[in-house]
Amino acid sequence: MTRGRPRSFDADQALEKALDVFWCQGYEGAALSDLTEAMGITKTSLYAAYGNKEQLFRKVLDRYGEGPAGYLPEAVRKPTARAVAEHLLRGAVLATTLPGRPAGCLAVQGALATGQPGGAAHELLVAWRKQGEQRVRERFQAALDEGDLPPGTDPAALARYLFTVAYGVAVQAASGVPRGQLQETVEIALRAWPA
Repeated sequence: MTRGRPRSFDADQALEKALDVFWCQGYEGAALSDLTEAMGITKTSLYAAYGNKEQLFRKVLDRYGEGPAGYLPEAVRKPTARAVAEHLLRGAVLATTLPGRPAGCLAVQGALATGQPGGAAHELLVAWRKQGEQRVRERFQAALDEGDLPPGTDPAALARYLFTVAYGVAVQAASGVPRGQLQETVEIALRAWPA
């Protein structure tokens, strides 16, 4: 049995608004007042529904991984290693240039430069990025074992290369580079694919 008053706001919609604030302002830059104003709730409601700021950020990052960054789990399910790479890089371009969303990538901009208060968010994003790279590395190892990649290919180095390009795309998008130019960058990167 639930006690207390029912929520007078849509928790999913409020979480989506918090995603935009963190994405645009980063973890430390997003003040509680910014978050509550965007979400249309009080601080009390924020704490009751989501916990503290760090817990809210964790929920936002989960939502980001399922939504705008959902191209990563789709990529690792592609039938060839080359298709994985293409989907990953093209997905990075699309996700970092979404109309109506902040430019760039929450996982890159969210907590790169943080002080002590943002340390937990920084570590969370480092782990999130490493986990994504690990999934692609494992997929490339399977492709190597199946003969889909040339002998001698280093799956870890190849995954690291792709993520370096993908996160570079995110930085460029945040700097205002348009989608078409970022797609050109992806085409150049894909020309370096192991033959």
